[in-house]
Amino acid sequence: MDKVRSLLTHIPIPPMYRVQQRFYVNPLDDIETSCIEQISALARLNSLKQGATVAVAVGSRGIANISLITASVVKALKLKGFAPFIVSGMASHGKATAAGQAELLAELGVSEETVGCPVRAGVDVVEIGALDSGLKVYMDRIASEADGIVVINRIKTHTAFHADYESGLVKMIAIGLGNDIGAKSCHQLGFGKMAEHIVAMARIKTDRLPILFGVAVIEDGAENVTKIEVVDVDDIWEREPELLRLSKSYMPSIGIDRIDVLVVDRMGKEMSGDGMDPNITGRYATPYAKGGPTISKLAILSVTEKSHGNVIGVGQADICTRRLFEAADLETTYVNSLIATVTSVARMPMILPTDVDAVRAAILTCNILDFDAVRLVRIRDTLHLGELLVSEALVEEVSAKANVSSVEGPFPMEFDDSGCVLPLF
Repeated sequence: MDKVRSLLTHIPIPPMYRVQQRFYVNPLDDIETSCIEQISALARLNSLKQGATVAVAVGSRGIANISLITASVVKALKLKGFAPFIVSGMASHGKATAAGQAELLAELGVSEETVGCPVRAGVDVVEIGALDSGLKVYMDRIASEADGIVVINRIKTHTAFHADYESGLVKMIAIGLGNDIGAKSCHQLGFGKMAEHIVAMARIKTDRLPILFGVAVIEDGAENVTKIEVVDVDDIWEREPELLRLSKSYMPSIGIDRIDVLVVDRMGKEMSGDGMDPNITGRYATPYAKGGPTISKLAILSVTEKSHGNVIGVGQADICTRRLFEAADLETTYVNSLIATVTSVARMPMILPTDVDAVRAAILTCNILDFDAVRLVRIRDTLHLGELLVSEALVEEVSAKANVSSVEGPFPMEFDDSGCVLPLF
């Protein structure tokens, strides 16, 4: 790497300014009461026999307060006289093994001790039908044997396609509760058909299985739960698109349309299914979604421990670091990528020895005349955008934005002796 270092040594890294942004923030005061009151009012539950078993599906996403939400749903079902238990609704995550999925649930705070009912994670499925195209429809076996089924999921824009139903209750029913086999089937013909297939598969399941209701979670611009809505299964088709529009209106953004270099401190599955949310970076792996800024070069520096080495989405970056590469679990990443049928997200970008090398390489290759005038943005990750760092070339532009409350600086971008960037957030 001596020649590489010689090319990078004299590339200047500009001082940065800390920018505070305001987004819609309105945390829900009492999550437990909201869940219990809505579930107790559901007329559908009045016909369910006392002692009925109810499978409550919980996914692998880092939804705010997911442990409390799950515990509240379980409590509400118990108050109605039912016997709830947790199933994993996370498709191929957790290496598509029962033990791996149980471990992920526990890390999210969803265990028998925390939510008050058994956890029965599994990956076995039953075939319950087929689409006109021939794609088979699968359902988690454990959930299929329950007297009733409930799904909990956040409503949010998807990273690979945009439609009336994206990440939410319909997708959880179609893919999350299909385990890895069902996920493979739904993804087999690609994301160009995904909007059609998740609806078709979910309708077969709601027609043939005792799915009772969904618990839709909406987060505000600061990752707080701002709304929980319990939606009867018959109302999901009309209500979810409305909730998706609401969720999108609360979604934070970088707020800068043209960026020479974007430095992302960390990627992670708890931030986005793609590690870095393409709706924030503008770097999509499919042509079926669009939006976000135009970025010349994107450098990603690390991956979170909670990702367990799953670096899916790293392929959307131009440059990464050796420490990220060494933390990557290629098997976990490839399982996720193969089932999604999108391989570009699992490709490794240019690997530089240290963070400082990665930042300099991104500046060197961003195709501008004056490196001192680079339009550089640094973010902690794509989920936390209330605070970001910008170079001097962007200060005047961001200062004029209505949702910017303060701009402070400049601060040098400092690195430790090993070349790792020091936190400025």
